[in-house]
Amino acid sequence: MTATIEPTIIKERLPSASARLSLTPTGSIPGLLDGAWWPRSRDLLQEIPTLTDALDACWGRITHVTVNPTHWPVIPRKVPVTGHTVHVGWFAAEQDPNKVILLSYTVGRLDLLVIPPETEPAAAARLMASATVSRGIRTASGLMTDEAISHDATDVQSREEEWETDGGATSTAGAAIGISSSAPRR
Repeated sequence: MTATIEPTIIKERLPSASARLSLTPTGSIPGLLDGAWWPRSRDLLQEIPTLTDALDACWGRITHVTVNPTHWPVIPRKVPVTGHTVHVGWFAAEQDPNKVILLSYTVGRLDLLVIPPETEPAAAARLMASATVSRGIRTASGLMTDEAISHDATDVQSREEEWETDGGATSTAGAAIGISSSAPRR
């Protein structure tokens, strides 16, 4: 996917829903991630203000955001948010494609797993819980891979159960091919 770098676009901000965000508990031992964010779209101009509105009050004014352009089709250089402007940067090779980094003058750095907007709610809940584990040693991409593997395994098990309940593999083999148990053996 290629990303387009756009100059700052000033447009009237529409009211948006609150950020879907989960942070590690205050005072917990730091891990590789500080939480998870589940945006509603891949539009940074729309999503960053919602995220900063949720974080500015409890964490300090967000001044910079960095992303990997893999999952973001357009990356604006600046995003107007409530009361200030957030500078946006991107790193293709250096930053995990499933992570966003937020910088604040007062607290420092916050690393969040970015859950794709199209993720099913149950999977997003599992990912949010996994990203907020104290002393977490899983990277953002590692958590996404674990979830994909878990989802694939669940799908396979579900298909096998459906197969068996529909008369598949565990049905009596003799009846399926017309062999009688009373037939003489040779």
